[in-house]
Amino acid sequence: MNYYSTKNSSRSYSFKEALFEGLPSDNGLFVPENIPVFSKNERSHLRTLPLEDVGYRVMKQYIGSEIEDHKLQEITAEVLNFPIPLKQLDQNLYSLELFHGPTLAFKDVGGRFMSRSISYFSSSTTKKTLVLVATSGDTGSAVAHGFHGVENVDVVILYPDGMVSELQELQMTTLGDNITAIKIDGTFDDCQKLVKQGFLDKDLKEKYQLTSANSINIARFLPQSIYYFHALNQLEVTDNIIVSVPSGNFGNLTAGLYAREMGLPISKFIASTNINDIFPQYLNTGNFNPKPSISTLSNAMDVGNPSNFERIRYLFNDDLKKTRSLIQGFSYNDLQTKEAIKELYQNYQYLSDPHGAIGYAGLRDYKGDNYTGIFLETAHPSKFKDTVEEVINKPIQLPLQLQSCLNKESKSIKMTNNYNLFKEFILSQW
Repeated sequence: MNYYSTKNSSRSYSFKEALFEGLPSDNGLFVPENIPVFSKNERSHLRTLPLEDVGYRVMKQYIGSEIEDHKLQEITAEVLNFPIPLKQLDQNLYSLELFHGPTLAFKDVGGRFMSRSISYFSSSTTKKTLVLVATSGDTGSAVAHGFHGVENVDVVILYPDGMVSELQELQMTTLGDNITAIKIDGTFDDCQKLVKQGFLDKDLKEKYQLTSANSINIARFLPQSIYYFHALNQLEVTDNIIVSVPSGNFGNLTAGLYAREMGLPISKFIASTNINDIFPQYLNTGNFNPKPSISTLSNAMDVGNPSNFERIRYLFNDDLKKTRSLIQGFSYNDLQTKEAIKELYQNYQYLSDPHGAIGYAGLRDYKGDNYTGIFLETAHPSKFKDTVEEVINKPIQLPLQLQSCLNKESKSIKMTNNYNLFKEFILSQW
């Protein structure tokens, strides 16, 4: 499988090259030359397989022989060593729980797959591998834990000061070793801009093997297709399936669209956002107008310029009518988010985090007949303990993964959003 930039199809890249490049020099995003399609018989066989085997078969389509079969099987078995259950809440309502991994967030799948892919290939590189990642919440902790202790790889995580939850911050600032956390005086968009500038900087590219662990990276984004297959494998119905995806940078939604292109019978996607509603506005007006992000309770979705819009645009060939036929957008403010958390708890005795609650709200407000609805529950509700406890008026217990962070020292570096200062810091450290 070859990969191309969304802005230039004249040069091809291998999976390894796209993995380490992270971002093409033309500031596009890497996409596969084609999206492989499973036949009906192959999809039927996939339904009989355990999660790790489904993961192997999906990723094999995109990696080919660049990673030996036995090693790719080892990687997917290690990455997918936790359950991803589809919980039924009502006759036709389901929650896909993506928070049972080590950092209790959906990004464990992509973050762990990417870290192991880089580890596999890094033995053949002569430069120091440096992973630059911007996070508005859960990406940082997933990447930090996924790469912690990986030899010959250092990770720099940028997050907006004061705009992630206390527990999210602790998960990415208490590991040390090869993990460096930088809190930026600014928004997530400022963090993401610094990372993108770094990838285009000739001095950094000359000294380091740079790559990213955001969903802009092909090895972070593609593995997320796996759990869409796993979700539908747990359903008996195969018709009129609607999936609502809490959306910020839109890697998760794009992975779902790819899974559909690979043959999954998903009728429609719902892009459920908070008040950072750039994509729903695009669907309504046809205009894509990035703007500074606004801080909300669902902080992992506080994105004012979603990177993966580029992949969605490319997938649909800028055909707005076709995009609208497959995706509908909804947005919710913090009060509506709290109401959705409360509704899930009162009506279904289901505990949700703010992101999953927005996913549920989009599914609830979708006007369709006789459909089976799945919303993605992307983070454990205890990661937003204060908000959830306020809404349900009951204490919730912290899982062991979070309890262990409370007694560790938090270490981070405070920095402005000035790129030259960021670059100087990087060059002085490694």
